[in-house]
Amino acid sequence: MSRRWPGGSLPRLLGLLGLCVLLPACGLTAPRGNDGFADLESLGISDVDRVMTLSIGPALLHFVASHIDDDPEVTALLKGLDGVRIRIYEIDGDATRVASRMGLMSEHLQNDGWEPVLSIKEGAEATHMLLRIVNDKVRGMTVLVSDGDSEAVVVNLMGDIRPEQFGEVMMALDVDTPGIETVEHAVDEKG
Repeated sequence: MSRRWPGGSLPRLLGLLGLCVLLPACGLTAPRGNDGFADLESLGISDVDRVMTLSIGPALLHFVASHIDDDPEVTALLKGLDGVRIRIYEIDGDATRVASRMGLMSEHLQNDGWEPVLSIKEGAEATHMLLRIVNDKVRGMTVLVSDGDSEAVVVNLMGDIRPEQFGEVMMALDVDTPGIETVEHAVDEKG
């Protein structure tokens, strides 16, 4: 009697596992070795449920950019990125504790050389924006946003970044981010 493995056969399963190991090296997922990569902690397993995780590397970003014909600005923006990481959480615990963890996450990034551009905390609502500057160029951008009630979003952009384009990146990737108006308003005031 032959043993059945999920997906059909043991060689196929081993091939899929090998592919999963190779994916980070081929540009489909966001590159950990990039100057703009943010080492991010969890927002707390007892207070949030992660509902979406997205990690896109340069190969996939350039592929998407090559298929956007109607907006040259978005195409150029996506081609300038090396990676995008997005985590969306549903807050099902203490929203104030989630906002506090975002503050700690921001502090850890600052200790790692990230520069704070925006930090707003009003009750359980929190918004943080940090930039990684290398050789006088913005190479990374991290935005941490909690609506103080039901949703939190963590975004890390890597590559050649102009912060005022944050909203355009999120729209191009079809990601709804609570508090994005706050981030865009802060960028407009700085610029």
